Amino acid sequence: MNKAGLVDVIHGVLGTTKVQAEEIVDTVFGTIIKTLAKGDDVAIAGLGKFVVKMRKARDARNPKTGETGKVPATKVAKFSAAKALKDAVRG
Repeated sequence: MNKAGLVDVIHGVLGTTKVQAEEIVDTVFGTIIKTLAKGDDVAIAGLGKFVVKMRKARDARNPKTGETGKVPATKVAKFSAAKALKDAVRG
């Protein structure tokens, strides 16, 4: 499923217009992104938790040229699934 699929589901469940359903999806995703950008965690019961972690600086190798270089430390978003999600996927 992609964003358009989510919009269709929300449109069907809420009976809103597709434009309104897309605004809902954009608002939810935008809020998650803004919260993570501030460095805060986002926990959604039954789904999981989005957290911001710091990835250490490291040496890396370019597979094309074989050259080695430094990759600077950076922040990355991580997701860990809730038990309810894991159980649902397992069946």
